[in-house]
Amino acid sequence: MVLTRDEAMVKEKFLPKLARVLARVPFAEDLLAAYFCAFDRATPARAKGILIGALAYFILPVDLMPDMALGLGFTDDLAVLIAAFKVVSIHLTEAHRQRAREALDRLRAGERVSA
Repeated sequence: MVLTRDEAMVKEKFLPKLARVLARVPFAEDLLAAYFCAFDRATPARAKGILIGALAYFILPVDLMPDMALGLGFTDDLAVLIAAFKVVSIHLTEAHRQRAREALDRLRAGERVSA
């Protein structure tokens, strides 16, 4: 199943990619909140699927706007994330955002973060 494959890919590749590009991603906290919401057991399957799709787009090596493009590289990733947030915003809680802030602090300190 595609969702199962994408879920495994996001679990394996999302945090390492975010750690590599952290300085260039102004919406890193939102990405992390989406990640924690997507893997929260309380999040409904439909919302999980939408978030995992958005996160998978972020980690895919080929996308509409190459991530290395100066100043614009993550614009398409942000657009996909915003669209996903509009659909699943009711499921994105303050707990997800708090966990994202804590994880972001650890990433900035060079520490490892786990799901």
